[in-house]
Amino acid sequence: MRLRWLAGLLALAFLIPAHALAQAETGIRIASPPSGATLRGLVDILGTTAIDGFFSAELSFSYASSPTPTWFLIANVDQPINDGLLAQWDTNLVTDGDYDLRLRVTLQDGSILDSVVTGLRIRNLTPTETATVPPTVTPEFYETAAPTSPPTITPAPTATHLPTPTPLPPNPAAVTQAEIISSLTRGLFIAFLAFLIIGALLHLRR
Repeated sequence: MRLRWLAGLLALAFLIPAHALAQAETGIRIASPPSGATLRGLVDILGTTAIDGFFSAELSFSYASSPTPTWFLIANVDQPINDGLLAQWDTNLVTDGDYDLRLRVTLQDGSILDSVVTGLRIRNLTPTETATVPPTVTPEFYETAAPTSPPTITPAPTATHLPTPTPLPPNPAAVTQAEIISSLTRGLFIAFLAFLIIGALLHLRR
């Protein structure tokens, strides 16, 4: 009983990788165009739809920026194809922009398998964008200013005290007011006497 159980496990271990390998070899895919390709005019869509239980397939596209994409039919594929031409897409019928491409395969049991290529850029009228090389930044050199010595601080001038003038001694030649009056009185008296004397002399001569 144990031998049969071990034999069953070994057989299962060999069968699982073989089955997975077969699925990998016959898995559906879009081989061309690749994601991010720029498309113009009539584009060949290459890929594989040959898988066990194939019933039908269709190719469709949608806007890449749409959060809830609506898929527009390009072509129906009725025969399983292995790495061949699935359809031709006339991109002239589509407005320039970014799109996603989907290959959907329906199996005979009703199962659905999808393969999607994203970011296809249709540029029939719009020039293809070129990568912009950032400009080279040339380092700028600045002259370092030579250190300057601090300015010399000149002390503020202090007030100079001038010597107090020494009072002059009294002038001995100064004449007081009393002396002036006395001199005038004396002169008038002398003049009056002279006038009298002169008058007397003149009277006597007559």
